[in-house]
Amino acid sequence: MTSATPLGEEPIPATGRFVIRRLNAVEQLRAGRKLRRFPQLLVGLIGYGASVMVLVTSGLGAASWSVLTEGVSRSVGISFGTATNLIAVIVLVGWLPMRELPGVGTLLNVALVGVAADAAALIIPRPLGVGTEATYLVIGIVGLAFFDAVYLGAQFGAGPRDGLMTGLVRLTRRPVALVRTGIEVTVAAAGWILGGTLGIGTVLIAITMGPLVGYFLPKVAVEIPDT
Repeated sequence: MTSATPLGEEPIPATGRFVIRRLNAVEQLRAGRKLRRFPQLLVGLIGYGASVMVLVTSGLGAASWSVLTEGVSRSVGISFGTATNLIAVIVLVGWLPMRELPGVGTLLNVALVGVAADAAALIIPRPLGVGTEATYLVIGIVGLAFFDAVYLGAQFGAGPRDGLMTGLVRLTRRPVALVRTGIEVTVAAAGWILGGTLGIGTVLIAITMGPLVGYFLPKVAVEIPDT
């Protein structure tokens, strides 16, 4: 994939090659391979939401952003949902100096991930022991990274938190694995300082999400032909 095209500029590198092109919402919709990209976007977002709930059900520790949300909720005295929305707004404001471009995926991320998590909560059985909890944790971590890469690879734009990653990758030219790990660790630490609850799962998610997303992303990203 070339690094400068009529549709976008400054593609985002992952594992040694360009896989994500920087497109605005109109360019995302005009770009080719929509019959592959749009279903992939939906599968990625729904799978991501379900994976979040698998991790929560494991009881071994929430993802880094959930720890931060809990910490903000306790520190400010607002509900978990309100804290989630507040953090999303703050992160979106942080997009401005990075010149990140919201897209269809940004909106659907907000609309579908929570719904998918709630739906998954209705059908996922509670773990019956440590072995099952550990299995849920492993499935949740791998699923979270895989479906994150799937929806990002559809090239319809990132959600608020993933846009922070793609923006920093583009600006720093550092690998996805390194940038994502740095964000996960920083967010988890900030949440813990604010009063959020850490678990073994939180630590594992923080140190494995970056390498896993960096591994999966080149394999599932949809190549968009130049026009």
